[in-house]
Amino acid sequence: MQAASVPARAEVVVARAPGAAGEAGVVQVTLRHTGRLNAMSRAMWQQLRAVFKDIQRSHDARCVLIEGDGTAFCAGGDISEYPAFRFDAAALREFHEGDVWGGLSAMLDCDVPIVAHIAGACMGAGVEIASCCDVRVAHAGARFGAPIARLGFPMAPREAQLVAGAVGEVTARQMLLEAATFSADEMFTRGFLSRVVAGSAEEARAEALARACRIAALAPGAARLNKQTLRALKSVLPAENAPDPYAYADSAEHREGITAFLQKRPPAF
Repeated sequence: MQAASVPARAEVVVARAPGAAGEAGVVQVTLRHTGRLNAMSRAMWQQLRAVFKDIQRSHDARCVLIEGDGTAFCAGGDISEYPAFRFDAAALREFHEGDVWGGLSAMLDCDVPIVAHIAGACMGAGVEIASCCDVRVAHAGARFGAPIARLGFPMAPREAQLVAGAVGEVTARQMLLEAATFSADEMFTRGFLSRVVAGSAEEARAEALARACRIAALAPGAARLNKQTLRALKSVLPAENAPDPYAYADSAEHREGITAFLQKRPPAF
């Protein structure tokens, strides 16, 4: 987590893939906070929510690639904003339950697969955002943690539950109680990362983009249904409230997938 004295530009930027072969359907989301290692401001949390609500409603989005601008993924929250609200219980609740959870829950509720490209600092809010992703690819130089114990406050309950579910309870306890930080290799060993790329930062991004493109080339409806099923498996709702897992039986893409396999040709989804 880092503050800076230079003017900071804070935003969540959305762009469609530039049209290169194989990138159709990939939506690129960039966390950008100039001079502050992409630390999340309140406005950025609100933008994150709006961005993923829009992606959820999109009919042509097939995969999301989320990353930080420059050399960091996200170094945490924008601490320069904290004095304005952290010391009032009602305002603090509104920040965590409204702004922060609004952004994270929009990611969790998004049925479009999300690939994270993680470089540099991935701390606090960065770990929370990464925990909402389906596939996490990191550069070998990335660092992970949630050292907010050094700032004198705990992680909000729903955020802690999210992180513990993604990184594992042992790692979460170390992050929160010891203010421990971990390398990419350690987080891979602990099951948080899908891949660690030891080459250049450009190679790590290329690997993340390649995975996003691979997902985007597959059946989009099946991907959304898989995410709904995985979400339902974690839900405390009774089983009868889960979506029908076999409702896709007569879908066009289901038929096309099976037919193409039998005809030994690539499917046209």
